[in-house]
Amino acid sequence: MKILYIFAHPEPRSFNSAMKEAALRTLDEQGHEVKLSDLFAMDFKPVLDRRDFLQPKRTDVFNPFMEQMHASKKGTFSKDIMDEMEKVTWVDILIFQFPIYFTGFPAMIKGWIDRVFAAGFAFNPATGSMYEAGLLRGKKAMLVMTAGADEALYSKGGAHGDINELLRYITHCTLGYTGLEVLPSYIVFGAGKMSEERVRSEISSYIERLRSLAQYAQKN
Repeated sequence: MKILYIFAHPEPRSFNSAMKEAALRTLDEQGHEVKLSDLFAMDFKPVLDRRDFLQPKRTDVFNPFMEQMHASKKGTFSKDIMDEMEKVTWVDILIFQFPIYFTGFPAMIKGWIDRVFAAGFAFNPATGSMYEAGLLRGKKAMLVMTAGADEALYSKGGAHGDINELLRYITHCTLGYTGLEVLPSYIVFGAGKMSEERVRSEISSYIERLRSLAQYAQKN
């Protein structure tokens, strides 16, 4: 399979980075074609603004949705956006890996979504191209996340609430909105206070999930 691994963590020596490196090795060993978007290493710009559009439709007022629709038709996004869009067009599965911030995306991932999943490229409400008819239909996505809190806090009766319900605005209203089929998330809880033994165990478990990714994707 063709896989785009979108990674957002600022520290190369972090547990997240160790997970990412293990994932890239495993996916390569399994014969998958993998491209990496390491957003902090790329110094990716996470803010959608006028600089995203090389040939704007209007210069007197900035309407992001209108400019995205125009740039999608003309192919006139900035180079960093066009590069990421090429990867998304190429891919079978997108894997997003990040630490949970305030029960959601870090700004770097959110900015990637805002800029790359542009109107006219990933969705088009004017033509009903959303959800099952989204422009990225036929592709799959999976979230890989670490949470500082223990799993009990993210359970149905926990202080935060059910993590799967809390993330529905991402899995359904963001990824699903573009037509992506969303696979069950992979989450490591209590990531900020792990022993070396547990670090090894968690990475091993993640490797096992990735080794069966093709079969897992076909079942869901």
